[in-house]
Order: sequence, then structure tokens, then C-alpha cells
Amino acid sequence: MHDDQEKMIELGRTVVDIENSAVAALRDRIGAEFAEACAVMMQCRGRVVVTGMGKSGHIGGKIAATLASTGTPAFFVHPGEASHGDLGMITPGDVVMALSNSGETSEVLTILPLLKRMDIPLVALTGNRHSTLAREAGVHLDVGVQKEACPLDLAPTASTTAALVMGDALAIALLQARGFTPEDFALSHPGGSLGKRLLLRVQDLMHSGERLPVISEQSSLRDALMEITAKGLGMTAVIDAQERLSGIFTDGDLRRCFDARQDLTQARVADVMTRGGISIRHDHLAAEAVKLMDEKKINALLVVDEHDRLVGALNMHDLLRAGVV
Repeated sequence: MHDDQEKMIELGRTVVDIENSAVAALRDRIGAEFAEACAVMMQCRGRVVVTGMGKSGHIGGKIAATLASTGTPAFFVHPGEASHGDLGMITPGDVVMALSNSGETSEVLTILPLLKRMDIPLVALTGNRHSTLAREAGVHLDVGVQKEACPLDLAPTASTTAALVMGDALAIALLQARGFTPEDFALSHPGGSLGKRLLLRVQDLMHSGERLPVISEQSSLRDALMEITAKGLGMTAVIDAQERLSGIFTDGDLRRCFDARQDLTQARVADVMTRGGISIRHDHLAAEAVKLMDEKKINALLVVDEHDRLVGALNMHDLLRAGVV
């Protein structure tokens, strides 16, 4: 390995060590002021409005997004734009969270008198508890670091990491306090894999109506094979004369007929089908269908309503296409 490569590796490890130390130092600062900040945001009747300039602004945007996705309505406002009209986005009942490592960022300080006039509670995250922003805030959280990871001790690195971690700590503490559930999280993430697992139900994915493979007990094996082929699910439901579910006939059952040298021209489906079969309610979560198929080592399920009437069918391919698996 070349000397310049070793230097790069060592510098990278040094950055990790410095930022790790900055984060570790936050633990002892999470106390009464942290709890007070949580209380202020819990009591907020409106939204938590996060603001900050430069790199602090980027971190503020991420904190606002995390708050919003974990049960605390929040959004980011650029402080420079706020003093040129965007302050109208802040309304009575809101709480402002301001980020500034120095605590003296002019664009942030400019809007403080207006926040006071509107009686907006202010939570500040700074690296200087003696700064103007820290003194003016109703609640101040110290996110200061001994030094930046930048060799010049100039570029915001460890300080922005510390602010981000403190924001995450606030968001998760509020999540817990609000009793936020996985289902709540899924509602704000309907396009994600968690949202699909927690929101999609069997009835959203099942084949029904003309797409549902179904035959009567009196049908021949030829009829069963035609239905399986036409509907493409690798199986067909079997119903009795009263149209109640009798069982299921799969391509696996057909193979077993061949293995047993069954007379395929004479046999009825009722003679070779799997009676009863495994079914699931239409209103159950699609994730439950995945679990049931895994447990039973099967690739298809019949779907019934609350009265155990056949209403649909689905297979593992449907679940894979929907992203539930």
C-alpha cells in the first residue's frame, strides 16, 4: 500500500474517532433541558418549524423530516427567506427549533424579535450556551464539540453530526411519548416496504371475479387443468353444489395423480383434490399471508370472507410483485 493511501485511511479513521467522541459527549447533556424541549414540542398545537443557515440548515431539514415521519408535524424554513416573507409560514401555536453552532447566525437572530412578538416558543440547538440565540431561547440544548473533524477545525463536521444526533434523540423521545406505532409510521410511508407490509391487505392483491380460478366438485381433471392454465395461479378452488368451498386442486395434486397412475380420463376433481385447503380472511394483512405460506410450505392461498365464503385467491408471485415479501 502506498504512503498516500495509508495517510488517507488514517485520516478517515481520525474523522470517525472525532465524530464518535462528539456524539458520546452528548449523552451526559441529555437531562432536564432535553425533557423540557420534549415537553414544549409535545404541547405544540401547530407544527415544529425548524430553521438554520448553511450546513446547520441542511441538518435542520433532515431533523424536520424525521420529526414529521415519526408523529410530530414539522417542516423546515430557511431563515433568510423567513425575513423576506416566509415568516408567514409560522403561525400561533407553532414551535420554532433553531440550529446554529455559533449561536450568532445573523439570519436566525433577525427573526427572533418577530417570534417573541408572536409568542412562539423557541428551542435552540447551539454549540455556545453563552450565545445570543442560547440566551433568547426558551429551551437551549448544548450540542457543542471540542473540535471539528476538519484538520483546519473550520468545516462543520463533528458539530453538524452532534446536532443531527440530538435532533434524532428528540424525535425518538417524542415518538415514544406519543405512542407512535408501526402502523402510524406506515401511513406516512405508504410507498416503502414497511408501508406495504403494514397497509396492504389480502383483498388488495387477491384474484377475484373472472380472475378467480374455481370449479365444481363434479368437474373432470381436464376441466381442472384448463382452469388452472387459464387463470395462471397454479391451482383452482373447488366448490360444492351449494357453492361452498370444498377444497383446492393444485398442479402438485395433478403431479401426484400421474405418480399414482390415476386414470385421468375417469377421475373427478372431488376424488383427488385437497379437501378443505388452507385459506385466509380477505381483510387480513398481506404480510400475514406471507407468514402463513411460509409456515405451511405452500405457494397459494384461497381467500374467504367473514362467513367463510370463497371470495378470492392469491399466490406468492402476487405478494412478490406487490413488494410485501
